[in-house]
Amino acid sequence: LGLGSGPKCLLNPPVTVPELGSAEGVVWSRFAYVQYVTTPGYLCNAVMIFEALHRMGSRPDRLLMYPSTYSLDKSSKMEGFLLLKARDEFGVTLVPIDVLTNKDLSYQQWASSYTKLLAFNQTTHSRLLLLDSDATLLAPLDELFLTPPSRTSMPRAYWLPTPMLASHIILLTPSATDFSLLLTAISHAKLGVYDMEIVNAVYGNDCLVLPHRPYALLSGEFRGWNHDRYVQGGDGAWDVGEVIREAKYVHFSDDPRPKPWVEASEREIDSVRPICDLGPGGHVDCRGRDFWDWLYEDFQQRRMDICEMSLDET
Repeated sequence: LGLGSGPKCLLNPPVTVPELGSAEGVVWSRFAYVQYVTTPGYLCNAVMIFEALHRMGSRPDRLLMYPSTYSLDKSSKMEGFLLLKARDEFGVTLVPIDVLTNKDLSYQQWASSYTKLLAFNQTTHSRLLLLDSDATLLAPLDELFLTPPSRTSMPRAYWLPTPMLASHIILLTPSATDFSLLLTAISHAKLGVYDMEIVNAVYGNDCLVLPHRPYALLSGEFRGWNHDRYVQGGDGAWDVGEVIREAKYVHFSDDPRPKPWVEASEREIDSVRPICDLGPGGHVDCRGRDFWDWLYEDFQQRRMDICEMSLDET
């Protein structure tokens, strides 16, 4: 799965994303957002993404791939309650799946990482937007479906020092042929090779690049002093207010602070919490820190409101 100097498609500039105003006559039912789950905790995360799409009036269909071992009996387990909520309240089509395995790797290694690649085999729709659910959706991403056709379109993993495509948001054209290629790559994967390495190896020479701004922002971006990698391709200036206003999808990444559905100690929070900047004129600018705090507080509140789950309850 070697990539040499990085995926060749990253040599091309990101695609221009059309305005939704140019979407007259689009048959939105050809497209779908797709989520995958392997644990009850991630099922709640996925339902939260679908709730946001429903609340914000997103137009494409919604698919949820979930383990076929889950029951739809809402009186017995949390899984059934959440699956039925997604279907009945948020218009989600439920797709039972067998979780992908690699016989040479342990369950924890492959389950959540490889199972998402089953989206490439969901050929009921002509185009899918696969989103990781450990994230907050701040606006619909419907306009991405109007970008030029491609086997896959992914943003640059802008936070990495070496060129890589990010896999927490993938616009894809489902194909049995491509799914077969992915299965072959999975069967040859060694320890430490996850979905990100797989899609880079299979699609790195034949993909389109999505703009990472505003579609692939990491929460950890607000913790850094140097934002050159994030603002590259833009006007070259970091404007925290503009970054917050334009952000549509924020992926939680603040190690060693745990993900937002896990209760964090004060020490874990303080070790990574952004500090306030010194703004123009010498005033203290805490907008980045305040937004970072809000992302976690909002996620935890919605988890309780939508899933009736408190922190760490999985």
